[in-house]
Amino acid sequence: MKHAEFRPLPRTPVLDWSSFSHEEKASLVHSIDEVRHTVITTSGRSAIYQALLQLRLAPGSVVLVPTYHCPTMIAPVILVNLEVAYFGIRPDGLPNLNTIDVATASRAKAMIVTHYFGLARSLVEVRQWCDEHRIALIEDCAHCYFGNAGERPVGTWGDLSTASLSKFFPVIEGGVLASANTQISAVRLSPLGFKAQLKAVMDVLELAIRHQRFAGIRWALAGLFRIKNAVGHFKTSTISTEASSAASMMELCDMGRISQAPAWATTILKTILPRGQIIAKRQRNFALYAKHFQDVRGAHVPVPSLGEDAVPYVFPLWVEDSDRIYQAMRAQNLPVFRWDRVWPDTPQMPNDVGPYWSRHLLQLLCHQDLDEADITRTAIAIRSLLSDSQASTTPFAQQNITETPARP
Repeated sequence: MKHAEFRPLPRTPVLDWSSFSHEEKASLVHSIDEVRHTVITTSGRSAIYQALLQLRLAPGSVVLVPTYHCPTMIAPVILVNLEVAYFGIRPDGLPNLNTIDVATASRAKAMIVTHYFGLARSLVEVRQWCDEHRIALIEDCAHCYFGNAGERPVGTWGDLSTASLSKFFPVIEGGVLASANTQISAVRLSPLGFKAQLKAVMDVLELAIRHQRFAGIRWALAGLFRIKNAVGHFKTSTISTEASSAASMMELCDMGRISQAPAWATTILKTILPRGQIIAKRQRNFALYAKHFQDVRGAHVPVPSLGEDAVPYVFPLWVEDSDRIYQAMRAQNLPVFRWDRVWPDTPQMPNDVGPYWSRHLLQLLCHQDLDEADITRTAIAIRSLLSDSQASTTPFAQQNITETPARP
């Protein structure tokens, strides 16, 4: 029983027979696939890299990025020999344009704006600001493959937009570079050899077997992977996940394949897998989490409900005693993460929630291959940890995504 209780839950979508099931809901929700011009890349970070190349900016040009970020957003900017400048985040997740001074705005040539958590918001104000300052807008839809962002579908506010396939589909890798209005210039991606193509297929299947998928043929595939792993030789990374130097951050971001074409397995699965259950199950899981955290001490739900066409990547949960609870959740193999590794030169700014989110905002995965029992197990574990916490609920802990947190 203990083994089952601490069974690792999948942190990404996992391929199974059920992945091929159809649901009607897919036709009701816009997706990045519908943006007029698209190119498939190996990852979201590769899509950002290719987007920057499309802009043909002079070396040293300034690119504006948010203080609340995954390092894989910053690494492509540096790799293209561009300069990073930061802007703060408002409590609603949109850029705080007041944190960009006149001198920086005058030098900026591009701006990367993220739809956080899969909860897209209108970028009308950002779009107008970029147009006024002649700054190219890159709309980061890594968390938002589906839905509308206010008045427009996701992926259509930016001059270019980027997305991540592996966050929404049962593939090991994959990203999308898209443009609603401009033809994308030829993207030169090196093709993979047969061995790499085969490995991509095996990686998808091995992840599925690890999580007990493909009933009926699981035993045969499990035996195959036992043999493969017994005779294989695998490199183990010696880079600490706590590394904080720019060089270490860059290495952790794994930029080695940004100029390669995605595997056939990614392209085929993206094409043939139906979308309906991806949408319906993510919305269901988000709603389940919302019920579990309606009224808890020491935590707060920033967005208690979804719009009809919102398809979440994660369920964001503000936690006061976040350090202890996050480490305990990781020890229990629960599907949670937080963006607590920010790029070393990220500045502190007034009226910026980015630093608070980096520490206090836990992202609970709610993908389609987590069932109701998985969500309940995760929620109960968090509630138990919260009940053990000695930290009292304060106005600071009660802040939500639409309110400005008091500064400590």
